[in-house]
Amino acid sequence: MAWTFEAVAESLAVEFGEVHPAEMVIRCVEAARHSAEEVIGEASPELVERIARKHLEVLALAAAEGHGGA
Repeated sequence: MAWTFEAVAESLAVEFGEVHPAEMVIRCVEAARHSAEEVIGEASPELVERIARKHLEVLALAAAEGHGGA
């Protein structure tokens, strides 16, 4: 089954649901998609998922350390 960007957002929202609100996950997916398109000219759902997951992990770490974020 081919991933769609909506499926990426849904999957990450479940994965990070205890740390980030769904709105944060959607913003990270949108930012990841835009970044990939700007840098390499295309954005596959798989690449967007990897980038967004890294963003969400960094934001979770920052929040856990008390540096704001989610």
